Amino acid sequence: MSNPNTSSSGESHGSVSSYLIGFVLAVILTVLSFGVVMSHSLAPAGTLAALSVLALVQVLVHLHYFLHMGSGSEARWNNIAFVFTVAFVSILIVGTVFIMSNTSMNMMSR
Repeated sequence: MSNPNTSSSGESHGSVSSYLIGFVLAVILTVLSFGVVMSHSLAPAGTLAALSVLALVQVLVHLHYFLHMGSGSEARWNNIAFVFTVAFVSILIVGTVFIMSNTSMNMMSR
């Protein structure tokens, strides 16, 4: 018998309860973010810090519950591909910002 949470290639997929937990956590984090912004109870720097923390937690929830990026041995190649993608996009963004700021300083200041 095959496990209902695995595909024909042996990849593990989440159960309905796992998806529901992820969905509920994502909704709670979204409502908290909305509440932080709409209540105006924090200083602008505090609001930015709170939103940054909530966004990071929400990214981790999505990675774990929906993309199944766990620490198991079967997710090793997915994790390696994800880390490479993040590194590549980070280099691309930082390089673009550097080139544009350098161009702006050298051409617009004259």
